[in-house]
Amino acid sequence: MNEIIKKNGLTYGAILGLISVASTTLIYVVDIKLFMSWWLGGISLILNIVIGVVLVSKTKKQLDNNISFKDAFSVYFIAGALGSTISALYNYVLFNFIDPQVKETLKEMTIKYTVEMMEKFGTPKEALNQTIAELQKADNYSLGNIFMGLLFVYIIVAIFGLILAAIFKSKSPSSQGL
Repeated sequence: MNEIIKKNGLTYGAILGLISVASTTLIYVVDIKLFMSWWLGGISLILNIVIGVVLVSKTKKQLDNNISFKDAFSVYFIAGALGSTISALYNYVLFNFIDPQVKETLKEMTIKYTVEMMEKFGTPKEALNQTIAELQKADNYSLGNIFMGLLFVYIIVAIFGLILAAIFKSKSPSSQGL
């Protein structure tokens, strides 16, 4: 693997991870209700895409404006996977060791929000009760659930990586003359 690809992927992955740790800590300190905020998730997604675009663009420039699909995908995937892994590990430690009570509070908030949404849609009482029972049993911050969530995030990172690679890959010499 090209050293520029490896270095940029690891550097930006660490940056993404640290941004996630800092934002999670800030939300934790300011108001845990913000963990339930959809718009913060949207901002996080946009920030990750912007950083990905900057990363792939910078890497392409460092490679004399010549980046293959594989290299563009690889640099983004390394960064996204590393950043996501750092974030997941931090969340596991925060919610299981530093302050386990917060995960219970978040579970209660999730149940309340879910019940409100289901009632708005006229969900039958039996289905509502079953959903509540399932949510009460769930531990979203268990090692297994964090790992499964991380696998899902890797898939999302791969999809964005494929899109960015398709956008930023250099044109092959044979297709430029057409």
